[in-house]
Amino acid sequence: MKSIVCEQPNHFKMVDVERPIVKEGEALVRIRRIGICGTDYHAYRGNQPFFSYPRTLGHELSGEIESIGANPAGLKEGDFVSVIPYMECGVCIACRNGKTNCCTDMKVLGVHIEGGMSEWISVPYNHLVKTNGLTLDQSAIIEPLSIGAHAIRRSELKEEEYVLVIGAGPIGLGVMAFAKHEGAKVIAMDVNDERLAFCREWARVDYTVNALDNPLESLKEITNGEMPTVVFDATGNVNSMNDSFNYPAHGGKLIYVGLTKGNVTFDDPTFHSKELTLMGSRNATREDFVYVVNAVKTGTVDTDSYITHRSNFDEMINQFEEWLTPEAKVIKAVVEV
Repeated sequence: MKSIVCEQPNHFKMVDVERPIVKEGEALVRIRRIGICGTDYHAYRGNQPFFSYPRTLGHELSGEIESIGANPAGLKEGDFVSVIPYMECGVCIACRNGKTNCCTDMKVLGVHIEGGMSEWISVPYNHLVKTNGLTLDQSAIIEPLSIGAHAIRRSELKEEEYVLVIGAGPIGLGVMAFAKHEGAKVIAMDVNDERLAFCREWARVDYTVNALDNPLESLKEITNGEMPTVVFDATGNVNSMNDSFNYPAHGGKLIYVGLTKGNVTFDDPTFHSKELTLMGSRNATREDFVYVVNAVKTGTVDTDSYITHRSNFDEMINQFEEWLTPEAKVIKAVVEV
């Protein structure tokens, strides 16, 4: 079968490899769509934490089950599925407490272990979510949307709260969409006015703020001087993450959805005076995947305009560099296999 390998930073190669051997408890999935994530871009550029080369990328995956044995989920050959790419150990303290998304020995497809940028992949059947009734495109973007849904669930936000989401990339957009679904008054912040316009159109946010244009004053004006009670940073940018401590209201919450290689620093008197709650939000759980599948089925999320670029499998290597340029204006690129 064909597989695309990132051999070293800035270099992909198409290779022929053996079709995976299916072990007990696994299913053979014919990959049909691969969503391209910020993780893939960072890995390609050599900026991704916890990463080594060579590596087959790809963790936003949808496909059809080609073969599967008896299983309690009732999955069968021909089912459309979305792949939960977080391979947890199942026995650590996080897993025992149902927090498989932050397992102490996490192995994420396409990051720590070989991913799904291939024609076939063998996956434990308990890491498949049936998506019959959705398109293959929709099934491929369940994973990034689930990260946003998980962050919202972590925050325990309430209806009518002012919520700030910093970063208008695919993950931040998902956070915005599900915050709106929960009834929050959502403020989108980014440095790109075109992205902010997309937030208004796609996620139906209530307000937009350019982070380069006196954001503190803008946020005070929007919230009548009180500031947002819940702030999400989905940038993965250390400067933004440092600055984000300035934005929550007294008694508010700050949730990091994005990941950075660097150290995050903050002014402790400010942190304590506000009695802020600082949280990390990592990956997603099956519960989040199921929630997002149902949201897509009911039309809560506009999946059509979320996907802005696409390529077939054989042309992806040539397309990838272009997707990295700001001029391409990529929101979400999808590879058809």
